[in-house]
Amino acid sequence: MSDAQPNPSRGPVVLSVLIMALGVGWLLTSLGVGPGINWVWTIGLGITGVLVFVLSGGLDKCSIVVGPFFLLASGLSILRQTDRIDVNVQVPVLVIVIGVLLLVAQSRRVPIPRWCLPAEAGPGRN
Repeated sequence: MSDAQPNPSRGPVVLSVLIMALGVGWLLTSLGVGPGINWVWTIGLGITGVLVFVLSGGLDKCSIVVGPFFLLASGLSILRQTDRIDVNVQVPVLVIVIGVLLLVAQSRRVPIPRWCLPAEAGPGRN
C-alpha cells in the first residue's frame, strides 16, 4: 500500500468530528452564547484547520499554509461577527497572512507533503 492512499479508517473519524462540530455550533446558537455568531460556520472553519494537520500527518508545505489559514479565518470570523473588526479588515488580513504562510512554506526546513513524494522503490528496484 502506498503512502499516497488515504487511510480508510480516517473517514469515519472525520465524519464524527464534523458532526460533533455541527452539534456544538448548533448548541451554542441555541443557548445564546455569542449572539449573532454563526457558530456552525466559525467552528467549521476551525475544525477544518485542525483536520488539515490530522489528515496530512503533521506539518508539511501544504498543511503549514492551509491549517493556520483556516484557524485564523475562524478567529477573525468571530471578531467580525461580534463587530470588533469589519470585513474590510478581515479580508486584507487573511490575504497578508496567506502570503506570509506561502513564504514560510518555501523554507527548506518544511518537508514536502508525503503525497507529493515519489513512491518508494520496492525490493529489487533501484
